[in-house]
Amino acid sequence: MVCWHTVKRTTVKLPDELDAKLRHEAQRRGLTVSELTREAIETHLRAAKGRRRLLAASAGRSGRNDVSERIEEILRSEVGR
Repeated sequence: MVCWHTVKRTTVKLPDELDAKLRHEAQRRGLTVSELTREAIETHLRAAKGRRRLLAASAGRSGRNDVSERIEEILRSEVGR
């Protein structure tokens, strides 16, 4: 829910074709351009946060199960780069 006393005005420059698509979609959905833009930005940021979580969750997974046994070898090869 938007708390209107904290809303900031932001100018965004769009190519003509993207502007036309945005206006058409807003009209089709019965929203203002501002409402649709906020919705799109919120959706994009939520998706980006989810991707960062996935990356963080998989960090350090090499797919190998012998890393702890080979740590000295791996460190030597990394330092040598």
